[in-house]
This record gives sequence, C-alpha cells and structure tokens, in this order.
Amino acid sequence: MSTGISIHEVLARYWGYSSFRPVQEDIINSVLEGKDTLALLPTGGGKSLCFQVPGLVLDGLTLVITPLIALMKDQVENLKKSGISAEAIYSGMSLREIELAINHVYHGSAKFLYLSPERLLTQRFLDLIPQLNIRLIAVDEAHCISQWGYDFRPPYLRIAEIRQLLPGIPVLALTATATKMVVNDIQLKLGFKQNNVFEKSFERHNLAYVVIKEENKHARLLKIIIKVPGTGIVYVRNRRKTREIAEFLIKRGISADFYHAGLTSVERTKKQDSWKSGRCKIMVSTNAFGMGIDKSDVRVVVHLDLPESIEAYFQEAGRAGRDEKKSYAVLLYEDSDILDARHNIELTYPEPDTIRLVYQAIGNYYALAPGTGRDMAFDFELTEFCSRYNLKPVTVYNSLKFIEREGFITLSEAVDTPSRIIFDARKEDLYRFQVENAHYDPLIKTILRSYGGVFTEPASISEAELARRLTTTPEEIEKALNYLMTREILTYLPRRNKPQLTFSSELIKAADLRISPENYADRKKDAFRRLDAMIAYVSSTKNCRSKMLISYFGQTDSKNCGICDVCLERNRAGLSELDFNNIIEVIKPILEQQSLSMEGLVVACRNINEEKVIKAVTWLVDNDKIDMLEDGTFQWAEI
Repeated sequence: MSTGISIHEVLARYWGYSSFRPVQEDIINSVLEGKDTLALLPTGGGKSLCFQVPGLVLDGLTLVITPLIALMKDQVENLKKSGISAEAIYSGMSLREIELAINHVYHGSAKFLYLSPERLLTQRFLDLIPQLNIRLIAVDEAHCISQWGYDFRPPYLRIAEIRQLLPGIPVLALTATATKMVVNDIQLKLGFKQNNVFEKSFERHNLAYVVIKEENKHARLLKIIIKVPGTGIVYVRNRRKTREIAEFLIKRGISADFYHAGLTSVERTKKQDSWKSGRCKIMVSTNAFGMGIDKSDVRVVVHLDLPESIEAYFQEAGRAGRDEKKSYAVLLYEDSDILDARHNIELTYPEPDTIRLVYQAIGNYYALAPGTGRDMAFDFELTEFCSRYNLKPVTVYNSLKFIEREGFITLSEAVDTPSRIIFDARKEDLYRFQVENAHYDPLIKTILRSYGGVFTEPASISEAELARRLTTTPEEIEKALNYLMTREILTYLPRRNKPQLTFSSELIKAADLRISPENYADRKKDAFRRLDAMIAYVSSTKNCRSKMLISYFGQTDSKNCGICDVCLERNRAGLSELDFNNIIEVIKPILEQQSLSMEGLVVACRNINEEKVIKAVTWLVDNDKIDMLEDGTFQWAEI
C-alpha cells in the first residue's frame, strides 16, 4: 500500500533532486511493483536512494540488512536529520539498547530499521517480525550472500528464512561488485521468484586507470600527487605503512594524514572531517577508509600494494571522480608485490588447529564457560589480547574472521556511540522521586531542560557538558546516572568507542570447533583465483584497463576508454580509436588464418592510409598482439 506521494515528490522533498540517476528510477518502480529486484550499481551509484525512496512511498516499514555498522549509523543519523524516523540494531549493542530500538519501531512510526544480518535471526526479532508492518526488505552488500563473492558472510545465507514470515514482501538486493556467477547466486540464495537484474554500466568515462611497474614507489607517488590537483586517497596494506607514507608526504610539503581501523573513533572522525573538508589533501589508509564516506571530488586514488581481488580494487579505485570530472586511479607495483600477495593469502588462512587455539583463548579471555555467552558483547582490544596470549596479530585477526564465518562470533569495527539516556519512570513518579531525593533534583532538571524527547526515545548526552552546567566533574555525573539507573528512574547507556566482539552462539569446546571445507579449502582456492585475475590485470600491456575491469564483471560490450595507460600508449602511435579499430577489423581475421607481410597488410587495408597501417602494426607488435616471424611476415598472437 502506498502513502500516495510520488517518487519524484519524495526525491525533491528529502534530497532536493529534480531527477534520478540512470537506472535508479527503473529499480524503484520495479520494487514498487512488488518484484524481487537486484540492483547492480558501481561505487557512488546512489544505491541507498533505491530503497530509501520506495521506503518513504510505501505505507509501512523498510527492513535494511547491512554488515557495515558505520554506514548504518551514518544513514540513520542523516534520515533523522531529514525528519525521517529510523533505527539501527547491530552487534555490540547492549540488550537494553536493543529493546529500546525495538520498542521505538514497534510503538512508533519508524520508516526504516537497519539490522546487521546476525541480529536479524535472533529469536527476539523473529518473534517480532509478524507484528511489524514490513513492506520492503533491502539487502545491502548482497554479494556477501554468495560463497563465490569476495566477502562471503554465512549469516547472509539465512536471510531467505525471514521471507517465509513475510510472504509477498519484495526483496531489493544491492551490490556494487558482483561477477555474473555471483549475480545468479544472489538471486538463488534470496529466493527470487524470477530473475530480475538492473545493471548500470561499470564504465567510468572520466576515470583514467593507470598501472605502473615501479621500484621507487615513494618518488613516483610524490610526482603523481604534485601533478594531480585536489584531494586523494593512497591505499596501503598495513597500518605501519599508513603512518610512514603520510610522514613522507608531510616532510615534502604535502598536507597528508593516515587512517586505519586501530585508531579510536574520535581520531577517525577527526581525520575524516579534515579530509572531507579539504584541510587535509591526501589520506593514506588501509582498506578501512572510504566505505560510506561521501566525497565526490576525489581526484586521485593510488594503490601502493597489490589489492587481493579485482572486486576490492574496483570498489576502492571507484572512489575517485564521483563528480564525473577527470580523475585517476593509479596502481604502482613491482614483481615482489606479487610474491607478497600470494604470501598474504597464505597468512589469511591459518591452520585449523591455530584457529581452534584462538577460539579457546577468546573464551578464556572473557572467562566464559562452555554453553554460555550467546548474544553477549564485549570490548575487544586486539593488541592487548595478542600480548596476553603471545600471539601474532595477523594470526589472531585471520583466525577470528574464520570463526566469524562459521557463525560463532561477530566482530564489529569501533564505532563512536555517544552516551545516551531515556527516562523509564513516569512523569508523576519522577516528580515524587525529585521531592524525596533533593540531591538529584538539579541533575534531573538540567537533563529535562537540555534534551528533548527523553521520555520517548534515547537522547545523546555529554557528561562533560552536564558537569560544566552543574559545577561538578564528569565522573560525578556518571556516578549519579548509574545510581538513577539502579532506582529505575532512567536507563543510562555510557559512551562506547571500542571494537566489539559478540558471541553469536554459546561457547563450545575448542576441540569441537569444526572448520567446514567450503570455508577453508574452497575459499582459499577461490582467493588465489581472484588474485590471479588481479595479477593478470597489472601484467597486461595489451588491453584497455577499463575494458579488462568491466569484462571481469561480465559486461563485454564496453569500448576502449581512450584514457588509460594502455590506450594512451596506443594513441601515441598517432591513431584515433576509429582508425585503429578499423585496421584491427581488417587485419585480425586475416592474421588469425595466415601470416602476411607488411606490404600484404597495406594492400588488405586498401581504403586506409598506408602510414596509419604501418603505425598500427608496429604498435601491435610492440604490445605482443602480433608476432613477427623469422621470414618477416606477421601473424596474430592471440587465437
């Protein structure tokens, strides 16, 4: 059932746009027609509008399933700023926080409920589903449901189960990176009634892909950054290098900073804001940076290490030039990088006994007995944990990712959640408490004056600001709020800004932890296959970079981009793309069947200038497309 407002009215009212981007409107109309829909949109293609617009048109709740907690929080906050009611439930939240969010959705008029996949299938939520007026299920990062995807997550496999509780409710699956195999698998795993894919071309006409084989990466990086104006991102593999590269750039007069998942939430927010505002030109980061960060005028993205897959590279490189102005995606590599990448995959797959050892250590770390721990969330400090058990961080991290894939735990990145309160006591009971407990009266009055709506939903507070107003210390405010909580006057949820580890199931004996073959041997084999595709990309000097990337995702009808390093090298032969393609069209079929001399090729191209034919053949020989035989004739090298 519709609210009666049109999709264009919603777009204009809440986002200020007069028209949709290509494909967006088709996706939205498909959803509103009640069809299961898969939207394949590249990074920056406006995925969120594809479920937010129909969610506002439909008369009911839209369920949004996503693993990205930071993105979830950002979208909920932005929706609320626009006057749209939304809530989020994810791993690491306390039981009280979850109950408050559920109550707000159940009793309020929330339009969107964001859930992490493991929270979706808790018994509490499964019991609640039939009571909610859910009109649409949106599955973001849908490639996570496919075991052939580069970021497979087992909890996603169970999403289809809720469809049995919501018959007739359409599913909108969204992803930025998926091969044809993954596209088909997504629709199968989500129980699509019939295949229905909307796909925007992955071509980025303004983005020049460049691959440079370079030993002195620092010097080349500096040249690139000096040459390309505007902001940029430099991706490296580990945290140590983020700081090293940033310091290298700063010493040479470049405004730079570093970013990785090990920073506190406050540090990360400060760095993000500095970069987004333009005060910082270059952010040097691990792959932790970029997801959900909306900055359209990034002019250059440089990779100093070889990405592990085409999917990961395409998504990260695609953060350049979202404003459709000329931008660059540069990858610097040397032969040793290929060896390092293969070694890193080996590290990513610890031996099963090592994984079990880490699992047992986690149980000991939190003093949990077998059979306990389900749905319990804890702060998790990787460095402290490794130090206590004398383990290597890379071993622990990759072991935990396997344990997560098996569905035993969930790891959440550090997300800065400010302190919040909500009054539980009724107003008359609160007044009585204030009369009987005069010591707490000033604090309660200050809270009521400072924060609105504290009887209906949690309000974000600052202990420091309350302390300033009451001429006391933040510690005294915390103590008072905790006391008020014990008296059931209010619920106090202290600030949290550390990574969270949540037990998705009861702790079992480490010896009973089974590492399934599909999450080990098959996944490892698939990781090497994806890396081989990445190596083929950087090693090629024959094919248009854009065309190679796009064909990896199954889009085979793209043209040479004309602006990547390969196309520019070919263009240096003095040929237009039209001339070059015309010559190829004539000589390729001939040379695939027989060898021919230069004179014979010129004759075959009788309607094309002789000099152009010679230039094209020379370029094709130099780039190993054509082989020159001992007798001086030519034959096509790619059969």
